[in-house]
Amino acid sequence: MRNYVNDIRTVLTLDAGGTNLVFSAMRANKETVEPISIPTQADDLDKCLGNIVRGFEEVIKKVPHKPVAISFAFPGPADYANGVIGDLPNFPSFRGGIALGPYLQEKFKLPVYINNDGDLFTYGEAFAGALPEVNEHFAKLGSPRRYHNLFGVTLGTGTGGGIVRNGELFMGDNGAAAEIWVIRNKRYPEAFSEEGAAIRAIKRSYRLLSGDKSPLEPKDISQIAEGTKEGDQKAALAAFEEFGDILGNQIANVSTVVDGLIVLGGGVAAAHKWFMPALLKEMNGTLARYDNGGTVPRTPAKAYDLSDPQQAEQFYQGGTTLVKIPHSNKQAVYNKDKKVGIALSKLGTSRAVAIGAYSFALNEIDKKKRESK
Repeated sequence: MRNYVNDIRTVLTLDAGGTNLVFSAMRANKETVEPISIPTQADDLDKCLGNIVRGFEEVIKKVPHKPVAISFAFPGPADYANGVIGDLPNFPSFRGGIALGPYLQEKFKLPVYINNDGDLFTYGEAFAGALPEVNEHFAKLGSPRRYHNLFGVTLGTGTGGGIVRNGELFMGDNGAAAEIWVIRNKRYPEAFSEEGAAIRAIKRSYRLLSGDKSPLEPKDISQIAEGTKEGDQKAALAAFEEFGDILGNQIANVSTVVDGLIVLGGGVAAAHKWFMPALLKEMNGTLARYDNGGTVPRTPAKAYDLSDPQQAEQFYQGGTTLVKIPHSNKQAVYNKDKKVGIALSKLGTSRAVAIGAYSFALNEIDKKKRESK
């Protein structure tokens, strides 16, 4: 998997919000210009499209090198493969489907790539974050074990997801892969799991358990759990425990299919100290057998919190041995212990998304070059 940290090509980027559009450019995994912010005007299609074009035009004037592509995250629902944006709540003028990608491609005569932020977060972490960091650590230890698949989860106002397999973003046939927010809620089966694994879930749980109607954010509730802020500590701990239990079920369901490293990002990930024990308890728990009253592991691979030094040491050490090849004097590598590490983003969510957008564009361009030969 190539890291584009030394690549000299320039890609135009956009951070699209319902209020503001923030434009920039990436080169060698870094922003090359001061970001330009323009009001979105999302209720007027012509004005919104005009502002998007104007923003990219202003960035092009500032970059010293001709850009090779435009690549950015945009909220869904959308047909990302074809660059068509669907009915967005905070973009009322985008009703009925707006071919934003083809429109920008016509305007700028550049390839345009649009994805959701969960996918691009995971892609950035796969190319320049958690995945190479883990593999580099194995290499330093002299271990032959390497990970090639990454499941990314963003924890914020929603629960986003993305899957990267062998350097390629897994998007699904409908562009709807890794939509983990709609997995059934473990504790409240009539609801979808994002209701229990997002910012609003922690706020709601604490409010119900404590009776405190104050407008507290997860950071405040984390401080209450820590004991550094006045409040109902028992309720704060219980709110995070429920969050971790529901999130653990989401991740366990996907992990049994993806079987790769896991990386967490988004604002709520900063409170991992309080929800990670419940998450690991769910992932490393058991499921019942009908026939004999026994159990089976919840997931085939044991999960480890890589932010915990002791668990990280257990993850990196052992589990790989050599076995003799029958009727031969040679040996084969045997990874007898199935392990999955849960890492926290060190890039930061916004930077991972930007690097993901940059890397995705260059990887797609490079693939087309190879295919044309």
